[in-house]
Amino acid sequence: MPIPIVTFVAGSSGAGKTTWICEQIRNITSVDKLIYFSPGTGTVPIDQTRIATEFPGIQVFCDTQEAEFFNQIPKAEAVYIELGFYLELGAMGHALPLAIAQIIDNLTYRTVAVLPPDLKDSEYHPWANEIVRGAPTQATIAETLWRAVSSGQVIDENSLEDFWYEITHGAYGIVTRAKGIFDVNDGRSLYCDFVAGVPQTDFLELDLPRYLEGRPQRFSGVEVVGKNLDEGALKQTLSHCCLSDAAIVQYQRQVKEILLEGEPV
Repeated sequence: MPIPIVTFVAGSSGAGKTTWICEQIRNITSVDKLIYFSPGTGTVPIDQTRIATEFPGIQVFCDTQEAEFFNQIPKAEAVYIELGFYLELGAMGHALPLAIAQIIDNLTYRTVAVLPPDLKDSEYHPWANEIVRGAPTQATIAETLWRAVSSGQVIDENSLEDFWYEITHGAYGIVTRAKGIFDVNDGRSLYCDFVAGVPQTDFLELDLPRYLEGRPQRFSGVEVVGKNLDEGALKQTLSHCCLSDAAIVQYQRQVKEILLEGEPV
């Protein structure tokens, strides 16, 4: 039986849906005819940005590009559709989101659920054709989702480290999942990732050119999942981390001088 070209991936927050998709993509020789789509991310396409950066050539679509996404499916060799936990798939029983189901009704697809190892029964189990054991997440009930766009902003890296430490150590509520992409003062774009109960990793520098000419013209933003989140304090602290125009110019001038001298930054 041929492998369906369309794969839906759902599961718990932080269990590793995007990581699993990336593993599948690495096994594909050419990504030119591969599509990735994650509906419901709105103006904060963190996973789309990360995947597009790691796999140049892949076709990545956001919510505002649904029509073009559906038009490209017949031309694709593989399609990955990541369904965030916030879509409440379980409330729809075995069904896919209606808008997507109507479009791919005549296509063969498979469903994969990435779940914590100790989760034995959930709404995903009867839905999925395949269960993948992911990270041991510590999801709680009554979780909320906070998102913020920071495109065009530059954050002092030391301030970002302090902000991320506060997020992941309870300063703004019980956080179970956090991820973000930020432009920092030396022109790099950093990916930050946190899952409660999983060893933390260092910030990952995305394979993008240093942005050293004014405010960055590319996406940056953050997503935090947890309980009793102080969204006002999160927004205010993030704002305080952002640099002024004068500070951005000064940092960028310093970095360019260092690069011209051939010194490591």
